[in-house]
Amino acid sequence: MKITIYTDGGSRGNPGVAGSGSVLFDASGTTLAEIAYVVGQDASNNVAEYHGLLRGLEAARDLGATEVEVFMDSKLVVEQMSGRWKIKHPDMKKLALEARDLAQGFQSVSYNWVPREKNKKADELSNVAMDAAAKGAKPGIIEAGQKPEKPEKKSHEVASPAHWHGTDAPRTRFVLLRHGQTEHSAEKCYSGSSDPQLTELGWKQARRAAEAVAKLGQIDRIIASPAKRTQETASACAEALGVAPEGIVTVDGFREVDFGDFEGLTKDEAQEKYPEEFAEWQSSPMHAPPNGESLSTLHRRITRARLKLQEEYQGETVLVVTHMSPIKSVIRQALESGPNTFSHVFLDLASISIIEFYGEMGVVRCVNDVAHFR
Repeated sequence: MKITIYTDGGSRGNPGVAGSGSVLFDASGTTLAEIAYVVGQDASNNVAEYHGLLRGLEAARDLGATEVEVFMDSKLVVEQMSGRWKIKHPDMKKLALEARDLAQGFQSVSYNWVPREKNKKADELSNVAMDAAAKGAKPGIIEAGQKPEKPEKKSHEVASPAHWHGTDAPRTRFVLLRHGQTEHSAEKCYSGSSDPQLTELGWKQARRAAEAVAKLGQIDRIIASPAKRTQETASACAEALGVAPEGIVTVDGFREVDFGDFEGLTKDEAQEKYPEEFAEWQSSPMHAPPNGESLSTLHRRITRARLKLQEEYQGETVLVVTHMSPIKSVIRQALESGPNTFSHVFLDLASISIIEFYGEMGVVRCVNDVAHFR
Protein backbone atom coordinates (compact mmCIF):
# COMPACT_ATOMS: atom_id res chain seq x y z
CA MET A 1 0.00 0.00 0.00
CA LYS A 2 1.28 3.45 -0.90
CA ILE A 3 0.91 6.26 1.65
CA THR A 4 1.63 9.95 1.17
CA ILE A 5 2.81 11.95 4.17
CA TYR A 6 2.79 15.74 4.60
CA THR A 7 4.74 16.93 7.65
CA ASP A 8 5.74 20.21 9.25
CA GLY A 9 7.42 21.40 12.43
CA GLY A 10 7.80 24.72 14.17
CA SER A 11 9.41 26.43 17.14
CA ARG A 12 8.37 29.72 18.71
CA GLY A 13 11.64 31.29 19.71
CA ASN A 14 13.88 28.79 17.92
CA PRO A 15 14.70 27.29 20.33
CA GLY A 16 11.43 27.51 22.20
CA VAL A 17 8.07 25.77 22.51
CA ALA A 18 7.96 23.36 19.58
CA GLY A 19 5.50 21.04 17.89
CA SER A 20 5.01 19.07 14.71
CA GLY A 21 2.16 18.04 12.46
CA SER A 22 1.78 15.05 10.15
CA VAL A 23 -1.02 14.12 7.75
CA LEU A 24 -1.25 10.76 5.95
CA PHE A 25 -3.24 10.01 2.78
CA ASP A 26 -3.89 6.83 0.79
CA ALA A 27 -3.61 6.61 -2.98
CA SER A 28 -7.16 7.94 -3.44
CA GLY A 29 -6.44 11.04 -1.37
CA THR A 30 -8.44 9.90 1.64
CA THR A 31 -7.05 11.13 4.95
CA LEU A 32 -5.81 8.20 7.03
CA ALA A 33 -4.36 10.04 10.03
CA GLU A 34 -3.71 13.51 11.44
CA ILE A 35 -1.04 13.83 14.12
CA ALA A 36 -0.21 16.82 16.30
CA TYR A 37 2.89 16.16 18.40
CA VAL A 38 4.31 18.26 21.24
CA VAL A 39 8.11 18.26 20.83
CA GLY A 40 9.00 20.22 23.97
CA GLN A 41 9.68 23.56 25.59
CA ASP A 42 13.18 24.25 24.26
CA ALA A 43 13.60 22.74 20.81
CA SER A 44 14.67 24.20 17.48
CA ASN A 45 12.60 24.48 14.34
CA ASN A 46 14.71 21.87 12.54
CA VAL A 47 14.38 19.36 15.40
CA ALA A 48 10.60 19.86 15.26
CA GLU A 49 10.67 19.19 11.49
CA TYR A 50 12.38 15.87 12.12
CA HIS A 51 9.81 14.91 14.75
CA GLY A 52 7.05 15.55 12.22
CA LEU A 53 8.79 13.20 9.81
CA LEU A 54 9.27 10.54 12.50
CA ARG A 55 5.63 10.62 13.58
CA GLY A 56 4.53 10.33 9.95
CA LEU A 57 6.81 7.37 9.23
CA GLU A 58 5.71 5.61 12.44
CA ALA A 59 2.05 6.03 11.50
CA ALA A 60 2.71 4.79 7.94
CA ARG A 61 4.41 1.70 9.39
CA ASP A 62 1.48 1.02 11.72
CA LEU A 63 -0.95 1.36 8.79
CA GLY A 64 0.96 -1.26 6.80
CA ALA A 65 2.47 0.96 4.11
CA THR A 66 4.94 -0.55 1.66
CA GLU A 67 5.67 2.63 -0.32
CA VAL A 68 5.93 6.10 1.23
CA GLU A 69 6.11 9.51 -0.39
CA VAL A 70 7.03 12.33 2.01
CA PHE A 71 6.36 16.03 1.37
CA MET A 72 7.86 18.74 3.59
CA ASP A 73 8.47 22.48 3.35
CA SER A 74 11.84 22.06 5.07
CA LYS A 75 14.46 22.05 2.32
CA LEU A 76 17.06 21.19 4.95
CA VAL A 77 15.42 17.94 6.10
CA VAL A 78 14.53 16.88 2.55
CA GLU A 79 18.13 17.33 1.38
CA GLN A 80 19.60 15.66 4.46
CA MET A 81 17.29 12.64 4.30
CA SER A 82 17.96 12.34 0.56
CA GLY A 83 21.69 12.14 1.37
CA ARG A 84 22.65 15.28 -0.54
CA TRP A 85 23.47 17.45 2.49
CA LYS A 86 25.56 16.55 5.52
CA ILE A 87 24.12 16.57 9.03
CA LYS A 88 26.34 18.29 11.60
CA HIS A 89 24.00 19.03 14.52
CA PRO A 90 24.16 16.10 17.02
CA ASP A 91 20.44 16.21 17.90
CA MET A 92 19.49 16.18 14.22
CA LYS A 93 21.95 13.33 13.50
CA LYS A 94 20.22 11.15 16.09
CA LEU A 95 16.75 11.96 14.73
CA ALA A 96 17.87 11.36 11.13
CA LEU A 97 19.20 7.92 12.09
CA GLU A 98 15.84 7.07 13.67
CA ALA A 99 14.08 8.19 10.49
CA ARG A 100 16.39 6.11 8.29
CA ASP A 101 15.81 3.06 10.49
CA LEU A 102 12.07 3.50 10.02
CA ALA A 103 12.50 4.07 6.28
CA GLN A 104 14.28 0.72 5.91
CA GLY A 105 11.01 -1.00 6.81
CA PHE A 106 9.40 0.14 3.54
CA GLN A 107 10.08 -0.99 0.00
CA SER A 108 10.63 2.61 -1.09
CA VAL A 109 10.63 6.10 0.47
CA SER A 110 11.01 9.42 -1.35
CA TYR A 111 11.47 12.88 0.13
CA ASN A 112 10.08 15.93 -1.66
CA TRP A 113 10.03 19.67 -0.95
CA VAL A 114 6.78 21.64 -1.26
CA PRO A 115 6.06 25.36 -0.73
CA ARG A 116 4.62 26.22 2.66
CA GLU A 117 1.26 27.19 1.18
CA LYS A 118 0.82 23.59 -0.06
CA ASN A 119 1.49 22.19 3.39
CA LYS A 120 -1.22 24.04 5.28
CA LYS A 121 -2.82 21.11 7.14
CA ALA A 122 0.46 19.88 8.59
CA ASP A 123 1.32 23.47 9.50
CA GLU A 124 -2.05 23.83 11.26
CA LEU A 125 -1.40 20.67 13.27
CA SER A 126 2.08 21.82 14.27
CA ASN A 127 0.55 25.06 15.57
CA VAL A 128 -1.99 23.04 17.57
CA ALA A 129 0.95 21.21 19.12
CA MET A 130 2.85 24.45 19.82
CA ASP A 131 -0.24 25.96 21.45
CA ALA A 132 -0.42 22.90 23.70
CA ALA A 133 3.30 23.12 24.48
CA ALA A 134 2.87 26.78 25.41
CA LYS A 135 0.23 25.71 27.93
CA GLY A 136 2.65 23.24 29.52
CA ALA A 137 1.73 20.00 27.70
CA LYS A 138 4.39 17.30 27.94
CA PRO A 139 6.04 15.85 24.82
CA GLY A 140 3.76 13.43 23.03
CA ILE A 141 0.90 13.07 20.58
CA ILE A 142 -2.20 15.13 21.27
CA GLU A 143 -5.12 12.73 21.19
CA ALA A 144 -8.17 13.41 19.01
CA GLY A 145 -10.55 15.79 20.73
CA GLN A 146 -7.74 17.03 22.97
CA LYS A 147 -7.28 20.32 21.12
CA PRO A 148 -6.20 23.01 23.54
CA GLU A 149 -8.28 26.07 24.14
CA LYS A 150 -7.46 29.13 22.12
CA PRO A 151 -4.33 30.71 23.57
CA GLU A 152 -4.80 33.77 25.70
CA LYS A 153 -4.38 37.03 23.87
CA LYS A 154 -0.80 38.20 24.13
CA SER A 155 0.08 41.61 25.46
CA HIS A 156 2.00 42.18 22.24
CA GLU A 157 1.07 40.75 18.86
CA VAL A 158 3.01 41.31 15.67
CA ALA A 159 0.59 42.85 13.18
CA SER A 160 0.49 41.73 9.58
CA PRO A 161 1.11 44.60 7.15
CA ALA A 162 -0.83 42.64 4.53
CA HIS A 163 -4.02 43.04 6.58
CA TRP A 164 -3.73 46.80 6.82
CA HIS A 165 -2.86 47.24 3.16
CA GLY A 166 -5.62 44.96 1.90
CA THR A 167 -3.43 42.44 0.11
CA ASP A 168 -3.51 38.66 0.26
CA ALA A 169 -0.14 38.27 -1.48
CA PRO A 170 2.16 35.82 0.32
CA ARG A 171 4.96 37.26 2.42
CA THR A 172 8.50 36.76 1.15
CA ARG A 173 10.98 37.72 3.84
CA PHE A 174 14.55 38.76 3.06
CA VAL A 175 17.04 38.53 5.92
CA LEU A 176 19.89 40.69 4.62
CA LEU A 177 23.29 40.14 6.21
CA ARG A 178 26.34 42.26 5.45
CA HIS A 179 29.63 40.34 5.40
CA GLY A 180 32.25 40.53 8.16
CA GLN A 181 35.43 42.59 8.21
CA THR A 182 38.08 42.40 5.48
CA GLU A 183 41.43 44.19 5.20
CA HIS A 184 39.77 46.76 2.94
CA SER A 185 36.96 47.52 5.39
CA ALA A 186 39.47 47.70 8.27
CA GLU A 187 41.45 50.28 6.30
CA LYS A 188 38.25 52.07 5.16
CA CYS A 189 39.00 51.46 1.49
CA TYR A 190 36.46 51.27 -1.33
CA SER A 191 35.91 47.56 -1.94
CA GLY A 192 33.59 46.43 -4.70
CA SER A 193 35.01 44.31 -7.50
CA SER A 194 38.14 43.38 -5.51
CA ASP A 195 37.92 40.14 -3.60
CA PRO A 196 39.50 40.26 -0.12
CA GLN A 197 38.88 37.51 2.39
CA LEU A 198 37.56 37.88 5.92
CA THR A 199 40.07 38.83 8.58
CA GLU A 200 40.25 36.91 11.86
CA LEU A 201 37.92 39.51 13.35
CA GLY A 202 35.70 39.19 10.28
CA TRP A 203 35.28 35.47 10.91
CA LYS A 204 34.34 36.16 14.54
CA GLN A 205 31.78 38.73 13.38
CA ALA A 206 30.38 36.26 10.84
CA ARG A 207 29.94 33.54 13.47
CA ARG A 208 28.23 35.90 15.92
CA ALA A 209 25.89 37.09 13.18
CA ALA A 210 25.23 33.48 12.14
CA GLU A 211 24.15 32.62 15.69
CA ALA A 212 21.74 35.56 15.61
CA VAL A 213 20.34 34.48 12.23
CA ALA A 214 19.77 30.95 13.54
CA LYS A 215 17.58 32.39 16.32
CA LEU A 216 15.30 34.22 13.89
CA GLY A 217 13.32 31.12 12.96
CA GLN A 218 13.16 29.08 9.80
CA ILE A 219 15.52 30.07 6.98
CA ASP A 220 14.46 28.38 3.75
CA ARG A 221 17.32 29.47 1.49
CA ILE A 222 20.83 30.86 1.80
CA ILE A 223 21.87 33.21 -1.01
CA ALA A 224 25.28 34.88 -1.31
CA SER A 225 27.10 37.11 -3.77
CA PRO A 226 30.13 35.51 -5.46
CA ALA A 227 32.68 37.50 -3.40
CA LYS A 228 34.92 35.54 -1.00
CA ARG A 229 33.87 37.71 1.96
CA THR A 230 30.17 36.95 1.47
CA GLN A 231 30.76 33.28 0.68
CA GLU A 232 32.76 32.91 3.90
CA THR A 233 30.13 34.74 5.93
CA ALA A 234 27.43 32.57 4.34
CA SER A 235 29.39 29.42 5.22
CA ALA A 236 29.34 30.47 8.89
CA CYS A 237 25.56 30.86 8.62
CA ALA A 238 25.18 27.49 6.91
CA GLU A 239 27.08 25.83 9.74
CA ALA A 240 24.91 27.52 12.37
CA LEU A 241 21.76 26.47 10.50
CA GLY A 242 22.93 22.90 9.87
CA VAL A 243 23.05 23.40 6.10
CA ALA A 244 25.81 21.86 3.97
CA PRO A 245 28.08 24.35 2.14
CA GLU A 246 26.68 23.17 -1.19
CA GLY A 247 23.28 24.45 -0.03
CA ILE A 248 24.49 28.05 -0.50
CA VAL A 249 23.16 29.51 -3.76
CA THR A 250 25.45 32.07 -5.43
CA VAL A 251 23.66 34.98 -7.12
CA ASP A 252 25.88 37.31 -9.12
CA GLY A 253 23.25 40.04 -9.14
CA PHE A 254 23.89 40.73 -5.44
CA ARG A 255 27.56 41.68 -5.90
CA GLU A 256 28.77 45.04 -4.55
CA VAL A 257 28.85 48.20 -6.66
CA ASP A 258 31.97 48.45 -8.83
CA PHE A 259 34.08 51.38 -7.62
CA GLY A 260 36.22 51.35 -10.77
CA ASP A 261 39.44 53.35 -10.40
CA PHE A 262 38.55 54.15 -6.78
CA GLU A 263 38.83 50.46 -5.91
CA GLY A 264 41.20 49.83 -2.99
CA LEU A 265 41.60 53.55 -2.23
CA THR A 266 40.47 55.40 0.87
CA LYS A 267 38.11 58.33 0.45
CA ASP A 268 40.96 60.83 0.92
CA GLU A 269 43.18 58.99 -1.57
CA ALA A 270 40.45 58.86 -4.21
CA GLN A 271 39.64 62.53 -3.70
CA GLU A 272 43.29 63.51 -3.98
CA LYS A 273 44.06 61.33 -7.01
CA TYR A 274 40.81 62.01 -8.93
CA PRO A 275 39.50 65.36 -7.59
CA GLU A 276 37.13 66.21 -10.49
CA GLU A 277 35.89 62.67 -11.03
CA PHE A 278 35.36 62.18 -7.28
CA ALA A 279 33.36 65.43 -6.99
CA GLU A 280 31.18 64.43 -9.96
CA TRP A 281 30.58 60.96 -8.51
CA GLN A 282 29.53 62.43 -5.15
CA SER A 283 27.20 64.94 -6.79
CA SER A 284 24.69 62.43 -8.19
CA PRO A 285 23.86 58.69 -8.04
CA MET A 286 23.65 58.85 -11.83
CA HIS A 287 27.40 59.35 -12.07
CA ALA A 288 29.86 56.47 -11.87
CA PRO A 289 33.50 56.43 -10.75
CA PRO A 290 35.98 56.21 -13.65
CA ASN A 291 35.58 52.69 -15.15
CA GLY A 292 33.04 51.88 -12.44
CA GLU A 293 29.31 51.57 -11.83
CA SER A 294 26.83 54.22 -10.73
CA LEU A 295 24.46 53.69 -7.80
CA SER A 296 21.53 54.07 -10.22
CA THR A 297 22.86 51.19 -12.31
CA LEU A 298 23.42 49.13 -9.17
CA HIS A 299 19.85 49.84 -8.00
CA ARG A 300 18.39 48.53 -11.26
CA ARG A 301 20.58 45.43 -11.03
CA ILE A 302 19.61 44.69 -7.42
CA THR A 303 15.92 45.27 -8.17
CA ARG A 304 16.06 42.65 -10.94
CA ALA A 305 17.89 40.22 -8.65
CA ARG A 306 15.43 40.73 -5.79
CA LEU A 307 12.39 40.30 -8.02
CA LYS A 308 13.83 37.06 -9.42
CA LEU A 309 14.42 35.68 -5.91
CA GLN A 310 10.93 36.71 -4.85
CA GLU A 311 9.45 34.90 -7.83
CA GLU A 312 11.49 31.74 -7.23
CA TYR A 313 11.07 31.62 -3.44
CA GLN A 314 7.68 33.23 -2.96
CA GLY A 315 6.34 32.79 0.55
CA GLU A 316 9.73 31.75 1.97
CA THR A 317 12.34 33.30 4.24
CA VAL A 318 15.53 33.91 2.32
CA LEU A 319 18.88 34.79 3.88
CA VAL A 320 20.89 36.99 1.49
CA VAL A 321 24.55 37.50 2.45
CA THR A 322 25.71 40.51 0.52
CA HIS A 323 27.24 44.01 0.74
CA MET A 324 26.35 47.48 1.96
CA SER A 325 25.08 48.99 -1.31
CA PRO A 326 22.86 46.05 -2.33
CA ILE A 327 21.21 46.04 1.11
CA LYS A 328 20.58 49.78 0.86
CA SER A 329 19.02 49.17 -2.55
CA VAL A 330 16.56 46.59 -1.16
CA ILE A 331 15.63 48.99 1.65
CA ARG A 332 15.05 51.70 -0.95
CA GLN A 333 12.84 49.34 -2.97
CA ALA A 334 10.71 48.53 0.08
CA LEU A 335 10.33 52.18 1.01
CA GLU A 336 9.78 53.25 -2.61
CA SER A 337 12.15 56.10 -1.76
CA GLY A 338 14.58 58.12 -3.83
CA PRO A 339 18.32 57.78 -4.42
CA ASN A 340 19.14 59.79 -1.28
CA THR A 341 18.43 56.58 0.64
CA PHE A 342 21.98 55.49 -0.21
CA SER A 343 23.37 58.52 1.65
CA HIS A 344 21.10 58.36 4.70
CA VAL A 345 21.34 54.67 5.67
CA PHE A 346 24.47 53.21 7.27
CA LEU A 347 25.08 49.50 7.74
CA ASP A 348 27.70 48.06 10.07
CA LEU A 349 29.76 45.01 9.22
CA ALA A 350 27.89 41.75 9.90
CA SER A 351 24.67 43.67 10.57
CA ILE A 352 21.21 42.20 9.95
CA SER A 353 18.33 43.94 8.17
CA ILE A 354 14.93 42.35 7.54
CA ILE A 355 12.74 43.40 4.63
CA GLU A 356 9.44 41.79 3.63
CA PHE A 357 7.60 41.94 0.32
CA TYR A 358 3.91 41.15 -0.12
CA GLY A 359 3.69 41.13 -3.89
CA GLU A 360 4.74 44.65 -4.88
CA MET A 361 4.36 46.06 -1.36
CA GLY A 362 7.54 46.28 0.68
CA VAL A 363 7.85 46.54 4.47
CA VAL A 364 10.99 47.38 6.43
CA ARG A 365 11.05 45.34 9.63
CA CYS A 366 14.60 45.92 10.84
CA VAL A 367 17.69 47.85 9.72
CA ASN A 368 21.31 47.44 10.87
CA ASP A 369 20.67 45.12 13.83
CA VAL A 370 23.97 44.56 15.65
CA ALA A 371 22.56 43.44 19.01
CA HIS A 372 24.53 40.18 18.64
CA PHE A 373 27.74 42.13 19.33
CA ARG A 374 26.59 43.48 22.69
